[in-house]
Amino acid sequence: MTGRQADSPPAPVAIRARAFAVHLLTALGAGLAFMALMAAVRGHWPAMFAWLGIALVVDAIDGPLARRLKVAQTLPNWSGDTLDLVVDFTTYVFVPAYAIAASGLLVPHLAPLAGIAIVISGALYFADLRMKTADNHFRGFPTLWNVAAFYLFLLRPSPWTATAVMALLVAATFLPIHVMHPVRTERLRVLNISLVVLGAALAAIAVMNDFYVSTPVTAVLCAIAAYVMLSDPIIRLIAKARR
Repeated sequence: MTGRQADSPPAPVAIRARAFAVHLLTALGAGLAFMALMAAVRGHWPAMFAWLGIALVVDAIDGPLARRLKVAQTLPNWSGDTLDLVVDFTTYVFVPAYAIAASGLLVPHLAPLAGIAIVISGALYFADLRMKTADNHFRGFPTLWNVAAFYLFLLRPSPWTATAVMALLVAATFLPIHVMHPVRTERLRVLNISLVVLGAALAAIAVMNDFYVSTPVTAVLCAIAAYVMLSDPIIRLIAKARR
């Protein structure tokens, strides 16, 4: 059983309150998503990405806190996993889908279809119990549409190119590829986390400067994204070739 036994006494009030505070922290992500959406509706894109960035920080710390404080055992009637999925869908999929569709960077008559495809594929992905592998990789494109939206605003490709890339990412959601989890994947973990921290710092600089950054900064951000997306398939190909 994942929760406490039915005949076990409830945890002390202070411990339960502390555990519930972790759920409140997770739920705060939904509020941050709402603020991001409000900014997006007004076309304040840097503010939207700032709110989504704060939501990313919350998402990075609530899980370790929940495990450390044994929230699932302390509050067995509250599902932290379900709460996390609800919040993640809004921050990783729904709000970024709106930004991508409303950005004016896609082919105009295809932009609404792209947004619909993103939210539908994202919903299906979150319902797939195979979305994570045993070695802490994502199966298929891990619906990081907040990241995809960031690079769309950073690179600003032609509308047709942008639309094609979004369509490719939607299709990649269901492909049998593995994408590393930047924090939980054990292989090269120190390098992975270092690159994530560097990428987050450079992304913050880009957002604060309304995406007007130097070519070297853009190049490093693109290299980090390529590493996260392609490192596992490349390593697997190399290992297969050496057999």
